[in-house]
Amino acid sequence: MVSSNMLIINLAISIAIILFLILKFKLNPAISLVIGALFMGIASGMPMSDTISGIGKGFGGLMGAIGLPIGFGVILGQLLADSGGAQTIATTMVEKTSPKNAIYAIGFTAFFLSIPVFYDVTFVIIIPLGIALAKESRMPMPYIIGSMIIGAGTAHTLVPPTPNPMAAASIFHFDLGIMVGFGGIVGLIVAFIAMKIFFFILDKGLWNAAKDETGIEIVHEESIPAENRPSFLLSVIPIALPIVLILLGTISKATMNEVPMVIQFLSNRIIALLVGVLTAYLMAFRFMESEAIEKSATTATMAAGVVLLITGAGGAFGKVIQMTDIGNVLVQHISHTANAAIITVLLTYFIAMVFRIAQGSGTVASITTMTLMATVVQGVPIHPVWVALAALSGGLSIGHVNDSGFWITANLSGLSVTGGLKTYTLGGAIVSLLTLLITCVGAIFFPMI
Repeated sequence: MVSSNMLIINLAISIAIILFLILKFKLNPAISLVIGALFMGIASGMPMSDTISGIGKGFGGLMGAIGLPIGFGVILGQLLADSGGAQTIATTMVEKTSPKNAIYAIGFTAFFLSIPVFYDVTFVIIIPLGIALAKESRMPMPYIIGSMIIGAGTAHTLVPPTPNPMAAASIFHFDLGIMVGFGGIVGLIVAFIAMKIFFFILDKGLWNAAKDETGIEIVHEESIPAENRPSFLLSVIPIALPIVLILLGTISKATMNEVPMVIQFLSNRIIALLVGVLTAYLMAFRFMESEAIEKSATTATMAAGVVLLITGAGGAFGKVIQMTDIGNVLVQHISHTANAAIITVLLTYFIAMVFRIAQGSGTVASITTMTLMATVVQGVPIHPVWVALAALSGGLSIGHVNDSGFWITANLSGLSVTGGLKTYTLGGAIVSLLTLLITCVGAIFFPMI
């Protein structure tokens, strides 16, 4: 192996290679991550055979832990969307709220839907409702769009079973229920405060309708009639059931000397998500044709495949980093400082933010950063959930024109580029910074929980 200083240099170069291949040559992030891993291993003095073996083990290890749960979660979300269940949840939550609070209701509806459903899908589902709400309440569009962006972006980033928070528990080796609990609680707090701050900024005159709106709203008006959609309760069950089962296992471990085998079985992430997706299938069978259900599941599998490939490649990169022992080198540098925990959190956030700004994908940013910091966190007196939250919030930080979510949001909402920056980019940045702030406070006062 090479010297400790050279290991750090090699790490910086490997990250630069990954970003260069993605940005310059438009190479798929998974391929770029594997090439970066190859460079890191070989340049650090590892035999080629060991480097290749590490790549395979890293990919397989992470996929073995989260591959099926993520796949099940994506199918669950797609079935919920295609059956009309997501539409029912969105419509009901807004209708049951007073006009004064409707702007928050649609934001928290987006939050709830984005727990199992990807951000893009959530936004497509509720944007017609948002536009209708804006017209009925005469509330300016940026308020409605901003609340939706904040709600959906927060849950998608912090609450399993979406891929990044799901992977966090496996990468850092802590109970998934902790990620569900912390992600859900922190997420709800952050979403509410972020909406308040965003609305305050708009009240101060940020918005210029002439420049920030195109006046062209590209909205899919396809709406499933209420009588052909599942009820609100039926729609909520597939989302709530896996979360309850996972939390049941976490609470049982904390309160019981010996957790009953049935609870261990049902709270396992694979079984919990399997129960959720089977419930979604049962719901879908009542409201969809079998061919439509099969098409929905196929669409979800294709979407999950891209995410899983990138996630697995991130695991491969992380495994090679671990094999070079650079984690101990970084720990030695960090642990000698007076505030090792907070420095670890800030370093994690900064790395994820750089990845997000440079290449656009929050998945690549968060997964790559978490796999990098997984070896570091073992030698620092801090619970890994704080480091996970730092990586996830950094991966959300600044989404702009190199992010597909930016264009989906802007185009469907009738916003110009500046309008997109003032809603999608600003909303995500507020959520990111608030999450970082809470994470820093937690890391300082409750480092080991």
